Amino acid sequence: MLPTGEQIAIAHGDQRAVITEVGATLRAYVTAGVPVLEGFAAEEMADFGRGQLTFPWPSAMGDGEWTFSDRVARVLVDDVTHGTGSHGFARWRPFTVTSVNQNRCSLALIVHPTPEFPFAAELKMDYHLGPTGLTVTSTVTNLDEVAMPFGLGFHSFAAVTTPSIEGTQLTVPSRAYVAVNDRHLPTGEILPVMGNAHDFRDAKSVNGHDLDATFTELLRDDTGMCIVTVADSRGGAVEFALDRNFPYVNVSTNDHLPVGRRRTSVAVSPMTCPPDALRSGKDIIVLEPGQHWAASWRVRRSA
Repeated sequence: MLPTGEQIAIAHGDQRAVITEVGATLRAYVTAGVPVLEGFAAEEMADFGRGQLTFPWPSAMGDGEWTFSDRVARVLVDDVTHGTGSHGFARWRPFTVTSVNQNRCSLALIVHPTPEFPFAAELKMDYHLGPTGLTVTSTVTNLDEVAMPFGLGFHSFAAVTTPSIEGTQLTVPSRAYVAVNDRHLPTGEILPVMGNAHDFRDAKSVNGHDLDATFTELLRDDTGMCIVTVADSRGGAVEFALDRNFPYVNVSTNDHLPVGRRRTSVAVSPMTCPPDALRSGKDIIVLEPGQHWAASWRVRRSA
């Protein structure tokens, strides 16, 4: 049995993607044989969150209790260094494959109440390959009898066609970023990018930048999409498009990863809320019983 369970392959033209049963993880995505995202082998577990859905919270959650709808929860700490819970738990749960066609597939997970998230929900993931690339849609339904809070994100690693990201140009259309402490938890400040190292509104080299920041106040095109671009020194470019339901995006140059993974890709993670949102209440999504919510993001190799 493979570590990530069943492997679901979809294709459109020269595009190929593989989604796994465990976590509904995007294990691989290539165009014309060139990786769009830095993935992992079928014989491996997902490491460092690559390709993983982050639910019911993205990024980090602080330790200690939090309360919502008169239910008390406590996050299990899995990042011992920072004393936080990292990226939620859905990424390690086996999903049910509900449909597979040539260029699309759907997977679903029933979330039962646990001490770290005492609510019942359904999470559906849809992957669709088409002329504009790979579209990823998440749908959450509250199956509980009380109002349910959550946050959602996706941890994707933009691949480059060079040995490292040196010489790569990064564009993040954003006016501000979330200030964090040494535990990577928000301080409560939202700071402007103008005039500092976090200003990637215009394409800028990542050389010399050790970046791991959550951007907000995103700038959008006429269709409401925020376009984040990672263009390597050979002209290969990966483009992410986030709909309005993702008001945050975390971008990292992966300097913290071990040798062999360090600075070989740029992590671009759409997020519905900042870190620690279930405890702070900042921009969490709240669904009443029976209510649905959906959001989409798209990725493609544009050159």
